[in-house]
Amino acid sequence: MSHTTEGPVGEGPVGEVSIRTIAMPADTNPAGDIFGGWLMSQMDLAGGTFARYRAHGRVATIAVDGFSFHRPVFVGDELTCYCTEERRGKTSITVRVAAWVRRGDTGEQAQVTEGLFTFVAIDDNRRKRMLSE
Repeated sequence: MSHTTEGPVGEGPVGEVSIRTIAMPADTNPAGDIFGGWLMSQMDLAGGTFARYRAHGRVATIAVDGFSFHRPVFVGDELTCYCTEERRGKTSITVRVAAWVRRGDTGEQAQVTEGLFTFVAIDDNRRKRMLSE
């Protein structure tokens, strides 16, 4: 059973699991910490996968807002991104992506980052298209 000792930002993970990966040594900066850019790219992949399913086709990232880093990610942490649909427009979907880690072998969980990613639905010619209901 997992437990949280770092004090979660929220009550616990909310939404659909969209991606799960392990932070590796190649993802670190010279100080040995995981790059924020690596974490953002994982969250963009998770949000894009979620949005593609919801949009029934291709999507492209057009904005990232409200991004907050709460805690660091360390080598060996299992990163899981949870997604929820926040808003839907005629051609775009805004997805809240919350990133949580399970620390090494301890099973301790903590929310490390969250952000809002907006995706536009695109057709085969990479032009905006209307979302279906």
